[in-house]
This record gives sequence, C-alpha cells and structure tokens, in this order.
Amino acid sequence: MTTELITQKNRKLWLAAIKPPMYSVAVIPIIVGTAVAFAQTGIFHPQIFFAFLGAAILIIAWLNLSNDVFDSETGIDVNKAHSVVHLTGNKALVFWVSNLCLGLGILGILAIAWWQRDWTVLGLILLCCALGYSYQGPPFRWGYLGLGEIICFITFGPGAVTAAYYSQAQSFSWESLAVSFIIGISTSIILFCSHFHQVEDDLAAGKRSPIVRLGTARGSQILTWMTASIFAVTVIWIILGYLPWLGILIFASLPFAYQLVTHVEQYHDRPDKVNNCKFLAVNFHFISGLLLALGIILSTQMRY
Repeated sequence: MTTELITQKNRKLWLAAIKPPMYSVAVIPIIVGTAVAFAQTGIFHPQIFFAFLGAAILIIAWLNLSNDVFDSETGIDVNKAHSVVHLTGNKALVFWVSNLCLGLGILGILAIAWWQRDWTVLGLILLCCALGYSYQGPPFRWGYLGLGEIICFITFGPGAVTAAYYSQAQSFSWESLAVSFIIGISTSIILFCSHFHQVEDDLAAGKRSPIVRLGTARGSQILTWMTASIFAVTVIWIILGYLPWLGILIFASLPFAYQLVTHVEQYHDRPDKVNNCKFLAVNFHFISGLLLALGIILSTQMRY
C-alpha cells in the first residue's frame, strides 16, 4: 500500500513537472496565426502547419526544462518538489535534454525555411528563443527584474503569431499583428498568475515579480483588468476592421475568464488555494484562442 502511494505521488509530481497543459502556449499562437493567414489568402499548407506545431512544442519543452535548470542555480525552486532537476537529481542531464529539444525545434523551423527558400520565419523564431532565454538564463535573468510578462507578451504574441502567419502567407499583415496582441495578453496572464503562490520564495531569491512589487491584493485587481482587456481589444479590433465580426465568438470564453478572476480575487493571499490559478489561466487562454481562431475561419465561409 505504501509503495502504491509513493508511486502515485511520483506520478503526480512528474505530471506537474512536465506540465502538459502549458504546451497550449505553443499551440494557440500557431493556430491563430494560421487562421488569419487562411482568412486573408485562402492558403493553408498542412505540412508547414504541423512542422511549425511540432517545432513550437519542442521549443516550449526547452523553455520549461532550461528554466528548471536556471531556477536550481538561484535556489528559487527550493520548495518546488516537481522541479525536473529535483526529480532526476541530475541537472546536467536536464540541461542537455533541454538543448536537444531546442535543437530539434530549430531544425523544424529550418525545414520550413528550406521548403519556402525564405529565412524570415527562422529569424523571427530565433529572436523569440533569445527573448525566452533572457527570461531566466544568465547573465540576463530579466524575469527576476519583473520583466517576464513583457517578454512573454512579445514572444507569444507578435513574435509567434506573426511567424505562424508568415509561414503560411510569406508576407506580413496588420491584421495578424492586431490579433497577436490578444494572444500576447492571454499568454502573459498565465505567467502573471504563476507568481501569486510563490511570493515568499521569490522574495528570498531576490526575484521582483509583478506580484512581489504589487502585492497579491492589487495583483488580483490588475489580473481582472488584464482579462477584461482581451474582450475590450477584441471589440475595438472588430470595429476598426482588423477582426471579422465573428471574432465575437471569443466572448463564449467569458465563463472561464470569470472563474479565473473570481478564484484569484478570493484566494490571492492563500498560496495553498491560489496555486492552481495558472491552470485556470491556461484553460482561459486555450479556449479563448480556439474560439478566436474559429471565428476567423468561419468568417471566410460567410463570404460565399
């Protein structure tokens, strides 16, 4: 019985370490960028889409694993039982596995560039990777300065969505840039929510996260405004013509947004209760992104 309980606990720790839901941050920008390209050009290259999707997932794996390595160096993860470094007890192994994931991901992007004889997408993704490294990687560690949400916004918003759009259309558009702001905000919300339950650990390691700077009460208020801004920006983009009117489908994700903000408002100062809010943020990000992409794609059918 004891052995079974230990096995179940280890399984839960490994699931928490691998973070399967977090890979939606790789999937949604590619889907949305591709949807905008299809709506504007009528073009869809399945081979490029799935290659990009696989590459993005591998790059996220690199970010997750390398961040565990860098966190182990600063001691900020001392109470993080589900750190991959803690679970394996082999920091060097985790580091090289993360680099392997990065290399394979970049190879996928290289394949796209080779097929198209156009290196623009590669340049965009390398820039995104550099920004991703700057979040936790030495000597930058900009996440410790409270800049993580800005990095996240640029990387997964304008960076990834625009790259996905370009991979299909081989051009840029104001529409894809406008839509990328919505995805950038919803992705930054995930990172923002990850700080509520670890204020003490962040303070001990000298990490000035937004929640450390603002406090959890004010942070919960900011979260409400950030979440509401996604719907406000959507309406503005529809009025200005950057989004089709069916982009309003994103409002079907309001129950997930409400669940997130009310949960954090109630438990913002209870680490044991608020520690799951980043997964509520992931749910909102995933559903709202899919609904946005669906609205964009359905708008093309309304033309005929």
